Formats: sequence, structure tokens, C-alpha cells
Amino acid sequence: MNINTNSQIERSMDKCQRFRALLNSTQAEMILEAHNGMSAKIVEQAGFPAVWASGLSISSSLGLRDCNEASWSQILDIAEFINDSVDVPVLFDGDSGFGNFNNVRHVVKKLSQYGIAGISLEDKVYPKMNSFIKGAHSLVSIEEFEGKIKAAQDAKQNSDFSVIARTETLIAGLSVDEALRRAERYHLAGADAIFIHSKKSDATEILEFAKLWEKRCPLVVAPTTYADIPPETLYQAGINVYICANHLMRASLKAMQLAANKIYKARSIGHINSDIATLSEVFNLLDYSELKDAEQAYTPII
Repeated sequence: MNINTNSQIERSMDKCQRFRALLNSTQAEMILEAHNGMSAKIVEQAGFPAVWASGLSISSSLGLRDCNEASWSQILDIAEFINDSVDVPVLFDGDSGFGNFNNVRHVVKKLSQYGIAGISLEDKVYPKMNSFIKGAHSLVSIEEFEGKIKAAQDAKQNSDFSVIARTETLIAGLSVDEALRRAERYHLAGADAIFIHSKKSDATEILEFAKLWEKRCPLVVAPTTYADIPPETLYQAGINVYICANHLMRASLKAMQLAANKIYKARSIGHINSDIATLSEVFNLLDYSELKDAEQAYTPII
């Protein structure tokens, strides 16, 4: 095995270990979404300790809806680019596992091979629908989801790879008590953390869940719809990881719409430069200078 391969394996193991440490930190952490390699670099450059490889954002960037219109192999291809682009850990949004326990095994094996630090699996039926779309949201049985958690744990190639169980109980309109019942079963089935999700405009049911959970294992939230609650309030309630779940995708959508409309209206690009990144910023972010250094090291002098 060559040195580069050894280095890649060590880097992969380190990412898994760092994410597991983050997940179990006594100080709650905030992580930010990415949907391609460039946005992942921006997340890392901003100082976030990990990247959320968002299913919604990746699907949207492909021009597809977040209801498993994209295949798991398409989503994983993008996740591999995201992971290769950064030195911080990447947590993969695994939706409902893209099928049954066997699909989960294939996905987790690939994620482990890529060096991705963990997966979040949700207890919805397949194909899933984005949690914020109006209408019914159906859950699988507790027993079926326990099987997916166990399959993920058995399939991982790195002992530090994290399996997070995301319960959509509250999204489905069920009670906090039912969310606790499911979460406890998932915890006993081997989940390394519980991701409790809500689409309410306030955090009341999240705070109630966290209080009753009593720190049995780490808790993860994505406060997309209750964003006004101070992060410190969530942290004090026992939340370990705060995911900013789709914000770079939404920011890029808004910025691209504004730029496209300005260019179309003016029939010119002459006025837009002050509103967009320079090419130098693009080249610096993607480290074009490294290519010149590598060229000197690897290109023979004739």
C-alpha cells in the first residue's frame, strides 16, 4: 500500500473520530449544510466544525424534488465530492435509507469507503417526502426502523462511523410521548444519537422532548422553522448538535435569481460585477495555486 493510500485512510478515520467527539462534546456544536464541493469549502472556510450533506439541498441542486427523485447513487456521488473537498467531517443525510435494510447496508458501506463520518436515517416510509411539505407523513414501524439501525451499524467499515436515528414522529403530528417511545427503542437498537425533528414555529415540543430525554444519548436538531429561538436555549436543554440544514442552498438560489434578473433586465453584464464573486475569489477558494506547486513537483524538466 502506498503512502498516499495510507494517508487517505488515516484522514478518513480522523474525520470519523472528530465527528464522534463533536457529537459527544459537552459543548454543543453548530454545523452547516453543503450541496456540492464549493459550498462545502465555504462551510469549512467559515469555521464550522462539520458539514451537513443535505438531501434537500443536493436534490435541489440537481433540479429534483426532495422525495427520493434522485437515486441514492446520485446523492452519494455528490456527497463524495463534498467529503473530498474539505478536511472537516461530513454527516450524510440518508433520508429513510433509500429502501429497506439492504439498501441501508449498501449506502453505509459506500459512505464508509468514502470516509464520510456518519449517516442520519429517518423513520419515514420510502419514498419519503420533505418534512415541510403539507400533507400526511407516514412512518415505518418501530421494528422496521430498528432493523435499519442495526444494519447500518453492522455495515459500517469504521468503528467510529456514527449512525444517527432521526424520528419524524412530531412531523407526522404525533405526540412527544410517542416520539420518546420511538427514540428510546432506536437508542436501544444502537443509534449513536437521536435527531428529533419538528416543523412547528416554536421550540416548545423540542424543549419538552429534550427535558424528558434526560441526556440518554446525544440529541440533534435542525431548527429550520423555529429559528428565532436562541441557540443557547437549545444547548441548555440538552441539544448537542444544531444543524443549519439548507441555508447555503437557499442563499445561493436567492443570489442567482437576483443576478439572473439583473442581467436579463439590463441586457448586459457590465453592471453586475460588484454583486458577485470575482474570478480571483473562485480561484483562491479552489486553490489553483496548489496546481502550480504540484506541476513543479511532478512535471519532469526536459
